[in-house]
Amino acid sequence: MTEKEYNQCVNQYADNVYRFIVKNLRHEEDARDIVQTAFEKLWRNRESVESEKSKSYLFTVAYNQMIDHIRKVKRIQLKDDFAEDGRVQQPTTGSNVKKTLMEALNRLNETQKSLVMLKDYEGYSYEEIGEIMGLNESQVKVYLHRARQTLRTYLVSAENIR
Repeated sequence: MTEKEYNQCVNQYADNVYRFIVKNLRHEEDARDIVQTAFEKLWRNRESVESEKSKSYLFTVAYNQMIDHIRKVKRIQLKDDFAEDGRVQQPTTGSNVKKTLMEALNRLNETQKSLVMLKDYEGYSYEEIGEIMGLNESQVKVYLHRARQTLRTYLVSAENIR
């Protein structure tokens, strides 16, 4: 990959990668850091990355960085979720649709959530999603189907209909 191809890649994919990460993390600064790291890794490895595969490479690196970040944050939050007397603090629930949808998405595991976001929000093909996440096309379809079933079950349960 040449410097010109790298710059074209930045112009073409930066917004998409950022949008994907920020939608999953819901934290703009962390998303910017992850996107920056992904482009930095692409720059460092530009000699071995083909220009045609730069999109897949970027999303794969950003996805893996996001998963690492989520795991790190979960470890920190787990400590914070326990009160001094050892009881788990219950999160408060709201009544708006967006919050309910986010709660439903957060019930999915990291892979399922990313699949839903890439397919239904970003509009990527099964093949592109497979390249990004390191899955074959059949796995993408099966995991996405299961994720959608989980979302449907959660969203139509009586206590979540508002």
